[in-house]
Amino acid sequence: MIKEGFKSGFVSIIGRPNVGKSTFLNRVIGQKIAIMSDKPQTTRNKIQGVYTENEAQIVFIDTPGIHKPKHKLGDFMMKVAQNTLKEVDLILFMVNAVEGFGRGDEFIIERLKGMNTPVFLVINKIDEIHPDELFPLIETYQNLYPFEQIIPISALQGNNVETLLNQIKELLPEGPQYYPADQVTDHPERFIVAELIREKALHLTREEIPHSIAVVIDSMQRRENGNTVYVGATIIVERDSQKGIIIGKQGKMLKEIGQRARVDIEALLGSKVFLELWVKVQKDWRNKASQLRDFGFREDEY
Repeated sequence: MIKEGFKSGFVSIIGRPNVGKSTFLNRVIGQKIAIMSDKPQTTRNKIQGVYTENEAQIVFIDTPGIHKPKHKLGDFMMKVAQNTLKEVDLILFMVNAVEGFGRGDEFIIERLKGMNTPVFLVINKIDEIHPDELFPLIETYQNLYPFEQIIPISALQGNNVETLLNQIKELLPEGPQYYPADQVTDHPERFIVAELIREKALHLTREEIPHSIAVVIDSMQRRENGNTVYVGATIIVERDSQKGIIIGKQGKMLKEIGQRARVDIEALLGSKVFLELWVKVQKDWRNKASQLRDFGFREDEY
């Protein structure tokens, strides 16, 4: 049953790597469901974030940054990003105000041409540029595509995010409430726990470890009257040298990854968490279809 006047729909967020899509999604949803990193290609699976208020529900789909694939994992990420454009009510094309127009934007715009889905241009990171730089940037994009709306925001600071949400609600059709009001994502807890661990590994290893990290949750159980969650997880890398970096001298790096991840996992689950981490080498896993499936990258789900 559709409540009269209630609006709902699906909104895809696309853009080059590192434009702030996950930061925006986490800001809107109000808690961390998409991991954030200053390195490109953090997001590998589409993340559905659900924003619900009294008169509307917006289901956001955060996609991997569109880029030229370099391995099977990259091919998978590109297919996910492009498939999300087919059956949504609105596309948010997010760009980085600091980096300005680039070839990657041109690549995306070519894929938008001929589509019937309305597109908002969202210019993110406006807090990092002088206001005078914004108008020439808007004009550049306006000349390339007939955007439904052009809205500058700062996902980090929250500037204009409410305005963007209001514009989205204006455009969405009347429809059903797809998810309960208190549900913020359609991903299981295990997926988000794995992502939080991967985020800490990426942050702490910085440039030493490229995006050759996957995290598999081996076990996740509530014990002791439901007050404590025991999590066992394996961090997968591609080379022995990377394993050494993740473990660190006398295990210090692995311990730090675990401590930082545990804080976020406890906030997510609302329980005390006991986290145990292992590190395993799976050589060249990003180019092996069977291992991609094992680690949760399943094309048939998209």
